Amino acid sequence: MSKNENNHDYNAEHIQVLEGLEAVRLRPSMYIGSTSSRGLHHLLFEVVDNSIDEVSAGYCKKISVIINKDNSATVIDDGRGIPVENHPQENRPAVEVVLTTLHAGGKFGGDSYKVAGGLHGVGISVVNALAEWLEVEVYRNGIKYTQRYEKGMKITPIKESGEVKRTGTKITFRADNTIFDKVEFENDLIVQRLRELAFLNKGTKIVFKDMRSGQEENFKYDGGIIQYVSYLNQGKETVPGKPIYIQQEIKDLEVELALQYHAGYAEVIYSYANNIHTHEGGTHEYGFKISLTRLINDFSRKFGLLKDNQSNLSGEDIREGLVAVLSVKLMDPQFEGQTKTKLGNSDVRSIVDNICYEGVEAYLEQNPAVARRITEKAIRASRAREAARKARELTRRKSALEITNLPGKLADCTSKDPGESELFLVEGDSAGGSAKQGRDRQFQAILPLRGKIINVEKARLDKILANEEIRTLITALGTGIESEFDIQRARYQKIIIMTDADVDGSHIRVLLLTFFYRFMHQLIDSGFIYIAQPPLYKVKRGKNKEEYLFREEELQKLLSGWDREGGLQMQRYKGLGEMNPEQLWETTMNPDSRIVKRVELLDAIQANNIFGILMGDKVEPRRIFIEDNARQVQNLDI
Repeated sequence: MSKNENNHDYNAEHIQVLEGLEAVRLRPSMYIGSTSSRGLHHLLFEVVDNSIDEVSAGYCKKISVIINKDNSATVIDDGRGIPVENHPQENRPAVEVVLTTLHAGGKFGGDSYKVAGGLHGVGISVVNALAEWLEVEVYRNGIKYTQRYEKGMKITPIKESGEVKRTGTKITFRADNTIFDKVEFENDLIVQRLRELAFLNKGTKIVFKDMRSGQEENFKYDGGIIQYVSYLNQGKETVPGKPIYIQQEIKDLEVELALQYHAGYAEVIYSYANNIHTHEGGTHEYGFKISLTRLINDFSRKFGLLKDNQSNLSGEDIREGLVAVLSVKLMDPQFEGQTKTKLGNSDVRSIVDNICYEGVEAYLEQNPAVARRITEKAIRASRAREAARKARELTRRKSALEITNLPGKLADCTSKDPGESELFLVEGDSAGGSAKQGRDRQFQAILPLRGKIINVEKARLDKILANEEIRTLITALGTGIESEFDIQRARYQKIIIMTDADVDGSHIRVLLLTFFYRFMHQLIDSGFIYIAQPPLYKVKRGKNKEEYLFREEELQKLLSGWDREGGLQMQRYKGLGEMNPEQLWETTMNPDSRIVKRVELLDAIQANNIFGILMGDKVEPRRIFIEDNARQVQNLDI
């Protein structure tokens, strides 16, 4: 058959043209990243971002975010209100254009917004397209205007619905459950983002209400990012006592910086461009880093801590124990990188460099005692880095094969395919012995941990690498650590923490998670870290076979419906070592029946704060955190 005879299979009539928002509904992940929980919350944050743009323009002071009982969401602001007049080109109300046309809004080429966070996002039109329904209320010109949409389609025309004495916009929408995996909003995700926005936009009041549970939060920070840094440093001894703060505007670029050191060793820098968290950094963050490195080296030589024949301190040394928040606002941000959260504007680097150098230099000149403490800390970090380099080399030389020959250490699996291989980190030799006997040797490896690993929140890298359990763990994983970390060398793509359901087990779990978060966070980002859920009880009713209960609620449900004449035998497991190999396999290790929970880092800022509080030096913030979260604790055995 000739090619011409096949022309009817593919010709012009087969080219599909999607009009308006049809493309969004057909390929939602192209616009919001995914249709998972992250995508759902992306919709809400896009609406909030519009209100924040009104804040940046100087017209909005209060934003309310409400999760309604039916899992719809409402965002209300007291800004100017979306224009309702006819659009000159479209000949229909501007609010309708904004809600139904991709890339339409006051941020494209006009003078409505000097800076806008929404430029990087998908716009409210995509929210409308992916909503089962959306209702908008505009308060403008003393009149309330309303309109309703369903799946992006206009249902009612814009109409006047009474008089008002305020201005602003109210948008309520419910995500389309035929598109999203689930439409239930998660408060923790929302609260963290709203708190972040309140820090970045000082003086703005942001209210969160959940009508489902009654939870209510209010955020307003007149100190802005100064309070943000203090929040991040809860539970830590700090230098100086109050964060250093710089704010300056040059060439339509506004730069805000707050920084403070703590007595620990973890470096935390959060950078933002137009309120967008630039996870991958960019030119603004680079400009800040090189300015700080140059400045502290200058002070180190000024104080005589570095001699003329000595090399400069590295940026890594200087940033040890640093917590900084850098926020820039500019007219035309250019985002790049894998997740489009890396600022690429080339002119920003030198401007931020100059502003940060001059600002921090002026502060340190006026506070020489602070300057000396910071430079001395960097000198100590440099010495420790050299010791850590030697410890790294020692760890690198130890092969996984050598570890398997050490008594009580790694019992490796047969498979060399990381995609199917699992590593169980097991508390204690007793449970480790049962796990080794009960496992499937083809794909399951066992690494028993003797006691608690070092608290990495309170130790430098050289001390961490001197810890035998840490060295064993690093070598078993095969990835290297910190700057030498390479996830492609991971020997297992499932690393399962398996500890007892008691206080000691919980502590070991937190210690391990802190280590992974601080030094191997890519394992968490890639979804390689899991927590095993061993049973709490074994019960036998009458002549029925044994069954296992994993939650207290399951036991209470069983007891409430139990016929006392039937007989009930119950065993409470306090440790993994109480189970024989067959029971451990059946309940906790068999992929067909076990329960494991993947560790997900939904919010890096929240994670940093929690680890700092739980594992830091100060007792009071830890006590408050435990009291505030006590009701959420499950399976606690004291």
